[in-house]
Amino acid sequence: MNAPLARACAAVLRRDLLLAWRRRGDIAMPVLYALIVATLFPFALGPDEPLLRRIAGGVVLVTVLLAMLLALDAMFRSDLEDGSLEQLVLAPQPLAPLLGMKILAHWTTTALPLIVVAPLLAGMLHLPGAVLPALLLALLLATPLISLLGAVLVALTAGTRRSGMLLALMLLPLGVPVVIFAAGAVAAAQQGLPWAAPVAWLGAGLALALVLAPLACAAALRIALDA
Repeated sequence: MNAPLARACAAVLRRDLLLAWRRRGDIAMPVLYALIVATLFPFALGPDEPLLRRIAGGVVLVTVLLAMLLALDAMFRSDLEDGSLEQLVLAPQPLAPLLGMKILAHWTTTALPLIVVAPLLAGMLHLPGAVLPALLLALLLATPLISLLGAVLVALTAGTRRSGMLLALMLLPLGVPVVIFAAGAVAAAQQGLPWAAPVAWLGAGLALALVLAPLACAAALRIALDA
């Protein structure tokens, strides 16, 4: 990476993190949603600790990914409204690395707080402590993968008003395999079985998405803005 591109990427990342810090309420909303959902599950299912322990991993995974979906629609919204997205497209630097920095900023401000509170959510549902490393590793791989896949879909619907429902429907078939592999790793850890294989598949998907998703996002964004 040459020096001008590195400076441009650092500037985009710093700008997005600063804007997110100024809107701290938006960062807290997904965390609050996850806490509410995890709190309501014991009330809905009753004080059956074996049942809660058995479903805890899947509940935490689905709750975190749904909480990310709440903030996914806003990834490029403010940039589209103030015209800065068009400036990125017209910049002399390649668009894909700049969008990669925006995706990184979105993951840092949306998914990272959810991963931090994940042990609390798991403890509320009586998840065994020995399973917690598998859960956290699955989240560390699954959440950036969802952000990368979601960014491509957000770019495709950038010019569409009220695209939240469309985005959710488009992301569902892409997110199901991520949830299956992540939940498979947690379930295997709960049963005392090797759980490296599902995590390896998540890692392979993440590596592929890290290379291809910013390029696809740049192409989709150009198509959406030209339309």
